[in-house]
Amino acid sequence: MNVLLISANTETVNMIPLPLGLNCVAVATRNAGHVVHLLDLMGAADNSRSIQETVRTFRPDLIGVSVRNIDNQQMAAPRFFLDPVRDIVAICRKAASAPIVVGGAGFSIFPVATLRYLKADLGICGEGEIAFPALLAALEQGKDLSSIAGLCYPDGKVQKNSPETTALSTLPFPDPSLWSVPAEAAENIWIPFQTRRGCPMKCSYCSTPALEGITIRMHPIESVVAALEQQVAAGFSRFYFVDNTFNIPPTFAKELCRAIISARLDIHWRCILYPGFVDDEMVRLMAEAGCVEISLGFESGCPEILKNLNKKFVVDQVRVASTLFKEHGIRRNGFLLFGGPGETKRTISESLAFADSLGLDMLKLTIGIRIYPETPLAQIALDEGQITTCDDLLSPRFYLSKGLENWIEPTIRAWMEERPYCSE
Repeated sequence: MNVLLISANTETVNMIPLPLGLNCVAVATRNAGHVVHLLDLMGAADNSRSIQETVRTFRPDLIGVSVRNIDNQQMAAPRFFLDPVRDIVAICRKAASAPIVVGGAGFSIFPVATLRYLKADLGICGEGEIAFPALLAALEQGKDLSSIAGLCYPDGKVQKNSPETTALSTLPFPDPSLWSVPAEAAENIWIPFQTRRGCPMKCSYCSTPALEGITIRMHPIESVVAALEQQVAAGFSRFYFVDNTFNIPPTFAKELCRAIISARLDIHWRCILYPGFVDDEMVRLMAEAGCVEISLGFESGCPEILKNLNKKFVVDQVRVASTLFKEHGIRRNGFLLFGGPGETKRTISESLAFADSLGLDMLKLTIGIRIYPETPLAQIALDEGQITTCDDLLSPRFYLSKGLENWIEPTIRAWMEERPYCSE
């Protein structure tokens, strides 16, 4: 089959994100014997024209559309991203008679509501490297689709899919030839790369357990290094490890760094770090392996709020980690998340003072916590009457502790104005 895969995301935020998941699905689809064309709309000047021209020349038998984000997760200035995607689906519908299948991280959090909103034919929840080729095979052979895990129908039926049953050693890495890098971003692009999936931390607001499971699954380190070498050979040297927690498990993180050092890859990279499970050996190895920047998601500087968010670290561990990375010359980006359960003016002031004391290179502050389905935070919001059982949460809803409504935004903004390293 001729399979057209479209990355619908055109939002950049802090960097231009390349479609890692869709690239991996494209490789898996190609490995299954299909002809694949990946169209990344990030650099497209005219989505309609790009799609129409691609459909005319490629003549797809099926079109897959990837949904990365539903919204910008900002309570003060919310932006809903699905309307442009719905337009993309409509353009595809008009240009081709091929069935349209949607997937991606954003879709997988709200599969039924998103599928109906976009008016597509089918959806794939969760990891698509196995489910999508299985769907193509079933459609090609006229077989029943009911056994395909992760398949979602417009009538609301969803075939359950447990990502934790899939070993990452069976799944492909992205193909560097499939990246479509906008010309104006070529010098500043960071190639997304994933070495493991799943997170056992169970933060109260996080959607990762629903997407990737709570069991950490890792690619074999020799395969990771080989895949990195392939990217480097294609001319890329800067990478963004998008693993939810690069340093968990610590033994894997250290072994990976040693392997990168031994391979003499000469790369620079950034990653997301859990504030616990950090020691001098790890930071030294990360620096030697090419790490230049970390995102330290500590979210709060108040012990009781950390507990309410179900964090498994304490503020002293955040301080130790921050100091170690500074000593090794690695740029430190911090994140504060305000308004969660139990948040008060006092706890916010405590968090601000703590963050200020770290002397970070960048600090991002977020007011209000996006509520995702099937999370502990969603249940708290339901119990407190902030949402109802009728809310599908596709339209952004945010948790904000009562009593902060008129105080928190001007207070945070005034604090930020005095600190140029801060952003929203």
